[in-house]
Amino acid sequence: MTSWTTSHDRVPPQRSAEGWMFLVEAARDMRTTGAVAPSGKALARALTGPVRARAPRPLTVLEAGAGTGAITRALIPQLPAGSRLDVVDANRRFAIRLRHLVTTRPHLADAPARIHVHHTRIEHLDTHRRYDVIVSGLPLTNFTPQQVETIMNRYQELLHPGGTLTYFAYLGTRTARALLATPAETHRHRAVDEVLATHRRRYATDCRTVWGNLPPARVWQLRRPPTALPEPRQASTGAGR
Repeated sequence: MTSWTTSHDRVPPQRSAEGWMFLVEAARDMRTTGAVAPSGKALARALTGPVRARAPRPLTVLEAGAGTGAITRALIPQLPAGSRLDVVDANRRFAIRLRHLVTTRPHLADAPARIHVHHTRIEHLDTHRRYDVIVSGLPLTNFTPQQVETIMNRYQELLHPGGTLTYFAYLGTRTARALLATPAETHRHRAVDEVLATHRRRYATDCRTVWGNLPPARVWQLRRPPTALPEPRQASTGAGR
C-alpha cells in the first residue's frame, strides 16, 4: 500500500514541473494562486475523504481552484463508476494544463464524457447542476471578505441538500501575516476569518490537521443541511404596519 507521507528526497519529474509552474504563477499573481507548491498527497487525501465516504454510488463532484491538478489526480481514481467531475480554475494556464491532464491520462478513455474543465471563477460557473461533494482549493484568505462570502454562499447553492464541502487553510500563515501585513491587510484578514468562522459555526461537521503537507494545513468539512434552513423570525415590536 502506498504511503501518504512520501520522502522529499525523490521528486518525480511531473511533480517537479508542477512546482515550477506554481512558482511562476505565484510570481505573476500570488493573490489568486495562493501557494508556491501544489498540494501534497496527504492533503489531497483529506480533502477527497467525502468522495470515498459516499462511494460506491455515482456522484457529482466539483473541484474549485484546481491549479495544476494535484487534487484532480487524487480525485479521478476515487470516482465511482458513472460519476461526473467538474473542474474549475480561473487561471488560463492552469485550465490548459488541466485539460491536457484529463485528455492524456491512459486510463481515462471516457474522461471527456464525465470530466469537464471550466476556465472561469466559481462565482461565474454557469450550471444548473448540483453536487454531492465540492472540493475547494481556492486561497480564500487572499480574497476580500465580500468575495469570500459570495464564494461560500455559491458553494451552498451548488451543493445538493446534505452535500459536503471541503476546504483548507495553511497553518502558521496568520502569524506570518501579522508580522508583515499593513493595518489594512490585517483588518481584511480578520474580516475574512470572521466570514469563514460564521459558515463553520452553521455548517461544519469535521476538522482535521494534515501535518504531512508542506506547509501543514487544516481541512474543514461543511455540510449543507438536508432541508432548507428556516427563515429568521423578525422580532415583534407590537406596532402596526
